[in-house]
Amino acid sequence: MPTDDFGLPSESWRWPERTWRGHIDAVRAGRRLVPDRWPGGARVAVALSFDSDHETIPLRDGETSPGRLAQGEYGARAGAPRILDLLARYGVPATFFMPAVSALVHPEEARAYTRDGHELAVHGWIHERNMLLDREDEKELTVRALDTLTTLTGRRPVGIRTPSWDFSDSTLDIMLELGFAYDSSLMADDEPYEIVAEGRPTGLVEIPVDWIRDDAPYFTMDRYGSVRPHSRPRDVREIWTDEFDAAYRDGGVFQLTLHPHVIGHRSRLVALRELLDHIAAHPGVWYATHAQLADTARGVLHGRTAAGSAADTPEHTP
Repeated sequence: MPTDDFGLPSESWRWPERTWRGHIDAVRAGRRLVPDRWPGGARVAVALSFDSDHETIPLRDGETSPGRLAQGEYGARAGAPRILDLLARYGVPATFFMPAVSALVHPEEARAYTRDGHELAVHGWIHERNMLLDREDEKELTVRALDTLTTLTGRRPVGIRTPSWDFSDSTLDIMLELGFAYDSSLMADDEPYEIVAEGRPTGLVEIPVDWIRDDAPYFTMDRYGSVRPHSRPRDVREIWTDEFDAAYRDGGVFQLTLHPHVIGHRSRLVALRELLDHIAAHPGVWYATHAQLADTARGVLHGRTAAGSAADTPEHTP
C-alpha cells in the first residue's frame, strides 16, 4: 500500500478518522463577528479591496518577457490611478494588498494609497506560492514584506492577505507570531469570524473572501492556455449587485476583491462605477477599510458595541 512520509496511506479514503479530522480541525471558522448595528447605526458594511500585484505574477513564475511584464505594468500605470480617482470621487476608503516587490517597483503608488486615506496591507513578497515553501522561507518572506511596506510608508500594516489566498500548514502560526490583527484569505463564511486552530480560539479576525466576489475569474486572459475572459463587465456587476443586496438585507458585510491590472481597464471600470452608484442609492452604508472592519469585529469578540468600537468612524454614504 503506498504511504506518505509519515507512514499513512496516500489515498485519502484509507485515512483513519483521526487523520482527516486533524486536517479539518487545523484551521476552522469560529464565532461569527457581526454587531447588531454597524458604526454610525449603518445597516451594512462595505469593504472594497484591491490586490496591486502588477509585475509580480509573471516574476513569481520566472517569466521575464517584456510582454508579460507589461500586462502587470498596466495595473500601476493605468489601472491604479483610475481606481484612486474613482474612489476619491465617491469618497470611499479601500484596502490595497500589495506584494513588497510591487511596492519597491512602484514606491510612490504605495505611498499614495496611505496618503489618500486608504489602507496598505501585506500580500507576500513576490506573490509567492506559500504552499510550496517550508516554514522558515514563508516566515522570512512575510517578515521581509512587512518590513518593506513599513519602511516605504512609515506605517506598519496590521492586515495580511496571502498571495493567491493560499494557506499552508504554517501560515496561521506565522500570522499570529508576527502580530497581525486580521487575515483576509479564507472562505468559510460571508461575514467576519474568529479563526480557531485545533479547537482553540486565536483572537485573529478573518475577513473572508470568495472567487464570486473577485474580478480575476471573470476577466483573466492566458494567451497560451485555456483561460479566456467569458463575462461581460455588466454581467459581473449584476452578480456583485446581488451579493451587495443580500448583505444589505442580512445586515452583514459586502466584501470585494479587485486587481488594478484587471478591473482597471476602461470598460471594466464602468462596472465598478455602476456598482458604486447602486450602493449609493441605499441609506445606511458604512464603507470601511479591512482594518476598520476587523476592529469592529474584534469589538464584538470582546463584547463592545459597534458604536463603542469605532465611535469616530461615522456612517458613510457617498
